[in-house]
Amino acid sequence: MIDNNIIVESNELVENSKIVMVGTNGEDGYPNIKAMMRLKHDGLKKFWLSTNTSSKRTGLLKKDNKICLYFVDEDKFAGLMLIGRIELLQDRESKKMLWNDGCEVYYPLGIDDPDYTVLCFTTERANYYRHLKNVTFNVEDI
Repeated sequence: MIDNNIIVESNELVENSKIVMVGTNGEDGYPNIKAMMRLKHDGLKKFWLSTNTSSKRTGLLKKDNKICLYFVDEDKFAGLMLIGRIELLQDRESKKMLWNDGCEVYYPLGIDDPDYTVLCFTTERANYYRHLKNVTFNVEDI
């Protein structure tokens, strides 16, 4: 049974983070990290991000959808790594869910811009670090 404080602190860490580090597997076998805006999430289980369809990262994700998300609180020296898989979504409903004023800077053709892709991440397991210890847990168990 996972300590409820770990879940509370993990959720707080996600809520307080505007940026999430996204780790993918590169074509050459080396890890790749990219900072992205945390847009929408459902607890620790699902996260939605957006990116350009034409980006190098999207091409990598089509070949290997195993990724991790990493959230950090440098003041508390705490970190949360979520490991799972990502799905690339092009449907209008998903795009509409994330769209807000300012998105046209990245997607000038608007919500139906073919260069606008939604990434839907589903967590399989997590690792939380704080208080000099690591705790690994399955998100399904919370």
